[in-house]
Amino acid sequence: MEHTDINKSIDAFKSSLDKSKKIVGFTGAGISTESGIPDYRSKGGIWDKFQPVYFEEFVSDEKKRLLYWQRKQELWKDLSAASPNTGHMFLKRLYDEGKLAGLITQNIDGLHEKSGLAKELIVNLHGTNLEVACIDCGFTVPSEEVFEGLDLEDGVPVCRECGGLMKPATISFGQQLRSADLDRANDLARSCDMMIVVGSTLVVQPASSFPSIAKENGALLAIITLSETPLDCSADFVFHLKVEEFLRLL
Repeated sequence: MEHTDINKSIDAFKSSLDKSKKIVGFTGAGISTESGIPDYRSKGGIWDKFQPVYFEEFVSDEKKRLLYWQRKQELWKDLSAASPNTGHMFLKRLYDEGKLAGLITQNIDGLHEKSGLAKELIVNLHGTNLEVACIDCGFTVPSEEVFEGLDLEDGVPVCRECGGLMKPATISFGQQLRSADLDRANDLARSCDMMIVVGSTLVVQPASSFPSIAKENGALLAIITLSETPLDCSADFVFHLKVEEFLRLL
């Protein structure tokens, strides 16, 4: 995009932002890489290094369960130290201005919560690493309570309420997304007047259907991500930029 073209697009986006009253954010891994959180699908990402443990394997296989917890323990060091970046704070600012009606995220890093966004505003489609939950009775504790001092030599954590299996409250491969979260995301997509996609390639279903639903229901659609997406041709604004760079231009 030519420099003058991008300035025109930025100005048009600004104007639409000013007029919008009910914005919904939609975020993927690309918003968090600048906070030091590795993404999952790109070369050198987590799935390049690790074969994922499926939910059924976690439940039925003790060795796989231990492997899952070992990886989570390793990732926790980065996650717990990470801070929200300018991308997260941009969405928080929209909320402070009374414009952000909700936020749908594919991320499990909890950085939107750390930015100060109200928990009830966020739809964590793929769950969150901020909590650990019992898959039997649903008992939940903050993750730091489990990871601080965790020694897997003693075995994986079990629920102190029922003795069931504890697992970080994220959606694993082969595990169904929560219908309540899908319903909330659907409601937000149908009722917003603008959806801003940040850092998502929009290829993972069913999450990536929500920007399409917003567009079909009359909302403006803005996409800010480095790579091309399947919805670029139907979006009102497309910026193939790093979030930080886009916000500097804005």
